[in-house]
Amino acid sequence: MRVLVVDDEVDLAEAVARGLRREGYAVDVAFDGAEALDKATVNAYDLLCLDITMPGLDGRELCRRIRQDPTLDPQPRILMLTARDSLEDRVAGLDLGADDYLVKPFAFPELSARVRTLLRRDTPATSAVIRVGDLELDEAKHLASRSGRTLDLTAKEFSLLRYFMLHPGEVLSQETLLEHVWDEHADPFTNTVRVTVGTLRKKLSAGGEPPLIETVIGRGYRLPEP
Repeated sequence: MRVLVVDDEVDLAEAVARGLRREGYAVDVAFDGAEALDKATVNAYDLLCLDITMPGLDGRELCRRIRQDPTLDPQPRILMLTARDSLEDRVAGLDLGADDYLVKPFAFPELSARVRTLLRRDTPATSAVIRVGDLELDEAKHLASRSGRTLDLTAKEFSLLRYFMLHPGEVLSQETLLEHVWDEHADPFTNTVRVTVGTLRKKLSAGGEPPLIETVIGRGYRLPEP
C-alpha cells in the first residue's frame, strides 16, 4: 500500500515515513501542500498522512482540492495529523473530507493502527489479521503464514502479499502493483514487479503447498479467492 506523508516539519515527516516503511508500506514524503498536491495528482496513493498547519497551501485546502478532483478515482484515504485539538478543528477537518484525525504529539503505534484501519476500509479484511484461504497475514505483528507455516518474507514481499490479500480474485496489472506497492523512486522500466512476484510465489509454495498467484496473460496477476 502506498502512503504520502505531508508535513513541513522535516524531522517529523521523515520519522513517520521511516516507521511506515519498516511496516512494509511504500512511502513518499512532501514538505508543503503544493508539493503534496503535485504528487497526489500524479501518483495513486492509498493514504495521505496530512498535516494541517503548513505555509502556503495548508492541509485543509489541500484536503478540499483532493476531494474535489474528479481524476482521483479511487480517492485516497486522508488521515490528518495536527496539533490543533479543539472540537471545532476536528469537525472542520472531517467535514472537508478527512477520514480520521490524530492529534500531535502522538505515539507511533497509534498512528500505525489508524493507518491499518483506514487501509482496510472497503476491503474484505475486518481486523489486523487478514485471511484468504490458507493464507494468514497479521499486519500488527508483521507476520505471514500459510497453512500454519511462517513465511520468511522481505518487507517488499510482505507488502506485495498484503496487497494481493486485500484484493482477492482481482486481476492486478504490473502498473497497478508498481503504483501501490513501490514508491516514487521505483523504475517503471525494470522487471522488479515480475521478479518480486516470482520470489513470493516460491516462498508461498516452499512447504509443498499448491502454487498461488496466477499469471493472467496480457493483464497481470491474481490471487484466487478460496
